[in-house]
Amino acid sequence: MDHTRAQTLLHQEEHAARQMLATLSRDFTGIVDASADSNADDEHDPEGSTIAFERSQVGALIEQAERRLAEIDAARARLDAGTYGRCEVCGEPIPDGRLEARPVARTCVAHA
Repeated sequence: MDHTRAQTLLHQEEHAARQMLATLSRDFTGIVDASADSNADDEHDPEGSTIAFERSQVGALIEQAERRLAEIDAARARLDAGTYGRCEVCGEPIPDGRLEARPVARTCVAHA
């Protein structure tokens, strides 16, 4: 895969991850704000999920989005170092199709 195409794919990945992170952060803030204004005992409410569960779930998704951004940064570092598109296990080229589908891939399919 050529350098320009890889940069484009990584930019698209970053944009999507940052949008997701912004949305999740707003959701998390909304959950926290809603729970601050309520003195309801949601932990024992049989009608549905608890505020604590929702907060935990959104928090986990935020961590996932942050890891995705870290993976993108690592892929950019490999691109700058000239190692992007090479399997970190066997050193063989990662097929373009895999990089198109997963631009942050570190390994070929055989070593995934």
